[in-house]
Order: sequence, then structure tokens, then C-alpha cells
Amino acid sequence: MFEIGAHLKEARIASGVSMEEAAKDLNIKEVILENIESGSIGCFKDIYELKEYINNYAKYLGLDGAKLIDEFNEYFFEYTSKIPLKEIEKKVQEQNKEKETTKVVSPYTKPQRKYMTKYYRILFFLLAFLLFLVIIWSVVVISTSDVTTTTYGGENSYEFTQ
Repeated sequence: MFEIGAHLKEARIASGVSMEEAAKDLNIKEVILENIESGSIGCFKDIYELKEYINNYAKYLGLDGAKLIDEFNEYFFEYTSKIPLKEIEKKVQEQNKEKETTKVVSPYTKPQRKYMTKYYRILFFLLAFLLFLVIIWSVVVISTSDVTTTTYGGENSYEFTQ
């Protein structure tokens, strides 16, 4: 990566372009161009974004961007192929744990339960008990009332006894 950065820096100096001017023309922060020229890839979070910066910077300086990207890919392959597989697996597991533990919860709200079965059970038994009481009450009222119905020629008449 240092060779790529040095090549870009030499091309910039040879063309007489200042760092500020290149940053302004490319609409890129000057710090990014400095990191590219110094070969500091650790400053970039996204490798694809870095490749895009290198390609645009190379085209701006009149260099072959595709050739520099190929050099970068070879460098990056060599760099990443030297990392042991166990370290990669460990890092992936750490990232998965971070994703699980980075759940944002407000301290002012209670966690919502998916199903409030405890409350539904209590409500169900309460409604069943009330229905049972209504049925018992209606049976008692009907059985204790002394209303008799008699039919005389199609008309209903009610007799109340006390």
C-alpha cells in the first residue's frame, strides 16, 4: 500500500497540484488524501470506499486507476491471507456478541412482553366466574318468582301470586 501511496504522491507533485487543490477538486477531505498517500489503510472503515478514493484520485492525476486497484487488491489479498483462520473466527464471534448486546433500551420504559399470558389467564378466570354468578343468579330469580302463564284462546294472561 505504501508503494501505491508513494506513486500517487509522486504523480501529484509532478503535475504541480497541491494537496488542498486536489482535495477541493475531488470533493474529498484533505486528511483522506494524506492517508492514501502515506499508505495508512487502517484509517478507513470501508475498503470499497478506499478503492473508490484511490481510483478517483488516480484518474484525477492522469494515472491508470484500474491498474492501481489491481495492485491494491493484490496487496490486500496478501495482507488478509496472512491472518490465521482462528483469529478471523474469533473476531466474527466477538462481532456477533456485540450485535446481541448492543440492544438499546430506554431506562424509562418497561420491556414489553410478547404475550402477557399471566394477565390473560386472570382475566379469563374472572370473566368465567362472573358468567357463572350471572347464570346462578338468573336461575335463582326465575325459580323464586311466582309468575305463572296461562293461555286462554290464544291470549296470554299473567297471574301474580303473593
